[in-house]
Amino acid sequence: MTLLQIVADTSAAAKGIAQQQPPINLFELLLKGGPVMIPIGILSVIAVYLIIEKFIVINRASKIDPAFMANIKHMLLDGKTEAALSLCRSTNMPIARLLEKGIKRLGKPVKEIESAVENTGKLEIYKLEKNLSYLGIIAGIAPMFGFVGTIAGVIKIFYNISLADNISISLIAGGLYEKMITSASGLLVGIIAHIGFHYLNAMLDRVSFQLESTTVDFIDLIQEPTK
Repeated sequence: MTLLQIVADTSAAAKGIAQQQPPINLFELLLKGGPVMIPIGILSVIAVYLIIEKFIVINRASKIDPAFMANIKHMLLDGKTEAALSLCRSTNMPIARLLEKGIKRLGKPVKEIESAVENTGKLEIYKLEKNLSYLGIIAGIAPMFGFVGTIAGVIKIFYNISLADNISISLIAGGLYEKMITSASGLLVGIIAHIGFHYLNAMLDRVSFQLESTTVDFIDLIQEPTK
């Protein structure tokens, strides 16, 4: 028998075995990962929830209405302080709360106004990044859970081998592929959390820059009449 015939026969036999095996359902495959899949599943739900929730909050905070800023400027230049305060209070945005704090300090030294506005900006950023650190934690521990599940599975496989009279490929491969599911799942959750964490931080940096820019514009605005 030639080498080509051997390869062809082996390939045909492999195809026959593959055709006999029923297709693997994704949910059933995940269940084969064992108990470690429970914490990994919980971490995945938390990660997805945090990414969606923080994205909505930060994205809303990053949208500044040009008309709002223009109205505040005109009101302050016209001396309508109360109207400007009323507009800030009716606008649920970090930038509005920042300007409200500065407008309340009008008449005091510029340094004091600037300090109050900057502290408000830092507080708003802190509120936006609240719970964001949990994504970084999930990105670190989810793969570890996966590796723990795989290592525990490998230990069990070798223990079964030590009890068996003979070593078969099916005994090793059958258990090993199931335990590798935990590693793959843990890595996938970790990657999603890692990407979400850095993307949301990038969005947060843009909001921080907007607040700093608004602070500078506000300080210039209140000094404009005295120039």
